[in-house]
Amino acid sequence: MQYIQETFALWSSGIHIFTSFDTHLLIFVGSVIGLLFGTLPGLSSSMALAIFIPFTFGFTPHQGIAFLITIYTTSVFAGALAAILVNIPGTPSSISTGFDGYPMAQRGEAGRAVGIATVASALGGLVGLIFLMVFSPMIVLLARRFGSWEYVLLAVMGVTMISYISKGSIIKGLLGGTLGLFIATIGEDPIISYPRFSFGTYQLLGGIDFVVILIGLFGLAEVFLQLEKHIRAEPVVQTVSGFGRSFRDVLSRPVCLIRSSLIGTVIGAIPAAGPSIASVVSYGVAKRSSRNPEEFGNGSIDGILAAESSNNASVGGALIPMMTLGIPGDPMTAVLIGALLVHGLSPGPRLFTDNPAYVSAVYLSYAIALVWVLINGLLGARWYAKLLSIPRHVLLPMIMVLCMVGSYSLNSNLFDVLIMVIFGVIGYLLQKAAISPAPIILGVVLGPMFETNLRRSMILSRGSFMPFVTRPMSLAILAVIAYIIVSSVRQARRAGKNSSGV
Repeated sequence: MQYIQETFALWSSGIHIFTSFDTHLLIFVGSVIGLLFGTLPGLSSSMALAIFIPFTFGFTPHQGIAFLITIYTTSVFAGALAAILVNIPGTPSSISTGFDGYPMAQRGEAGRAVGIATVASALGGLVGLIFLMVFSPMIVLLARRFGSWEYVLLAVMGVTMISYISKGSIIKGLLGGTLGLFIATIGEDPIISYPRFSFGTYQLLGGIDFVVILIGLFGLAEVFLQLEKHIRAEPVVQTVSGFGRSFRDVLSRPVCLIRSSLIGTVIGAIPAAGPSIASVVSYGVAKRSSRNPEEFGNGSIDGILAAESSNNASVGGALIPMMTLGIPGDPMTAVLIGALLVHGLSPGPRLFTDNPAYVSAVYLSYAIALVWVLINGLLGARWYAKLLSIPRHVLLPMIMVLCMVGSYSLNSNLFDVLIMVIFGVIGYLLQKAAISPAPIILGVVLGPMFETNLRRSMILSRGSFMPFVTRPMSLAILAVIAYIIVSSVRQARRAGKNSSGV
């Protein structure tokens, strides 16, 4: 009974934050930004979050996270608009949506397809929110028993998972994670304050600002990649109207809705899996379970419903490990961890005990963002669809300016802008070499956690590694890491055999 009372107190502790008009205005602006970056092919949720973190410095931490959570949620949904209307997914998570959304739009039912995607996204996100609110306090109770040894292994597990799930080979993923760990060591030693890798300049003594790295790798690097693609702005020729049947179409298929939402939540909670994997898996399960699998790919309502409910439910799932353990569920939550850090907050069990209002703000802003998903999808889709006609030569310079302004605004220092440009070039070259920036970001985020806790654990155990195998929780995490490594090696070998025709 006490646990239930504490959980309800946690949920309601941030309600007063949302009595302010300024907070709701920021949420509205966040929904517009999320729709812009989600709708336009080539832009991404990670880019939007990275660029706009510096603009939250003038807000309270609670308002800042509400603004960013709204961008995250609406951008994941908005990718469906481009996938349905012009068959170019606005985000990777909306690839499966286009399989049936575009054929439905081609036969004159664009409005119906957008409506189904909107309602499915909102209801799927609601399922993810419920799981986030119910299971996060449970995980926190378990995580409160963690010591330095467990946190070391959690950092290792986070880097391991993002390395093998990211695009490209395992070796390239590990290289990216290792590079991130190295970047995290730049600056003064966290214990004895001895300069490391400062290259003789005082401006690196404090390390490289995490937000500068984010803007460079996810913002400027993506601009460089888009410049060489010569993507032409696509005119929208379908009429976006006829939303009246959307709720009936979705609610008449409760099994598909609930199943896909649960799949999305569970996959989202697996560190580094993300909405793209959730969408593909749910689409495949829906097709195998359908009585009419031949309809998939030709405008199936179940196909749109499965893809959109799962990728939006994965948002709530991805927030669970981020909030409770400090391990990002996907690249977007890795960026959100950076937002917490720049506001002086650390994700993990202590966030729930020391800053319950902040946790409540995450819950409530997620719920309000889902309301804006419904409003924008059902009432504003026909106007937001016009964003697809914005010329690239207008859009990309605007984003580049935002990257520059955001980097400079951190410390009013041109050196940060220079570092951002350097990381933009590095990110561009690494992506050309098929090395994803996600493992790098995870290495930067988890590096301090790994180093500080490793050294602390060595001091406490007087140089002995035995507690890593004698403590039950440490041993359990080690078993999970071993399983991840073995399964990833098997997966790589199987892929190699298939590609060689064996």
